[in-house]
Amino acid sequence: MQIIADYPLDKLNTFGLRSRAEQFVAIDSLATLQACIASPELRALHWHVLGGGSNLVLPEVVPGLVLKMALMGRSLQAEDADAWYVSAAAGENWHEFVQWTLAMGWAGLENLSLIPGTVGAAPVQNIGAYGVEVKDVLHSLTAVHLETGEVREFSGADCQFAYRDSFFKQAAGRAWCIVAVTFRLPKVAQLKTSYGDIEQELARQQLPVSAANIAAAVIAVRQRKLPDPAVIGNAGSYFKNPIVPTEQAQALKQQWPALVSFAVDDKHTKLAAGWLIDQAGWKGKQHGPVGMYAQQALVMVNHGGASQQDVKKLEFNIQAAIDAQYGVKLEAEPIFW
Repeated sequence: MQIIADYPLDKLNTFGLRSRAEQFVAIDSLATLQACIASPELRALHWHVLGGGSNLVLPEVVPGLVLKMALMGRSLQAEDADAWYVSAAAGENWHEFVQWTLAMGWAGLENLSLIPGTVGAAPVQNIGAYGVEVKDVLHSLTAVHLETGEVREFSGADCQFAYRDSFFKQAAGRAWCIVAVTFRLPKVAQLKTSYGDIEQELARQQLPVSAANIAAAVIAVRQRKLPDPAVIGNAGSYFKNPIVPTEQAQALKQQWPALVSFAVDDKHTKLAAGWLIDQAGWKGKQHGPVGMYAQQALVMVNHGGASQQDVKKLEFNIQAAIDAQYGVKLEAEPIFW
């Protein structure tokens, strides 16, 4: 176990924010994690668990100890008549894991292609795209309690999944560190093409419907619409799509007929946050070193040298503008340390 002081995190967060960890350790085995938990000196510090850094807004100095999840490995754990049960360690790159499952002939994760981050972080955020969320495919996960060292298996129900939320984002859940995740991938593929631009992209490329081709379509659409963090820093979609009472959505639709919305149930409707931000005039607008991406109003980007405070200021200004114009409250997706 190697503890490194004053460790730079600039390249370990996709937003590209200037940041350093007071203390840093790479968790490359369960033994390393258990050794950290057993250390009285380390236990006295405040701990942060870092995955791929794709959904984080970091301060210039992260106090305490940053645990970088570097556990690797992926395998077919089991299968039955209906599904394959595929596991991956928390440090595995999410997109590479998805592409590996498809190469092995296991469909189910194709709609979640090209989402940045790690396998271990995916359930925390309940990542989702194009009509699929992690909760739809997760079978179980293994986590370690950061105070007691207890190793526990969580079922999908235990994870308390909600829209871009889970038990592990709540106060009690943050005491657990996910070390491995197992997915249930059905042998009869349940392909989904109706959400977003997938069908149009398949038609544009003249591709027949298959899991691999859906993944190719998703990758093409995401590359066209979303900025590459390697080129311009960002944390992906910055605001959650707000869910409002259907009556409110209908009233907004009367005033703005082009409003983009999706029915959640008979009482609630999800609004497209990107549409609201675009129509309010924030798309492509820069505010100091940060701004909303010119090709996708939902994505906040770092034009260079941004700090956590810069991000928070723009977030507040957009929230205030959307609330004033539409009476809708936007909630940020990224986690602030």
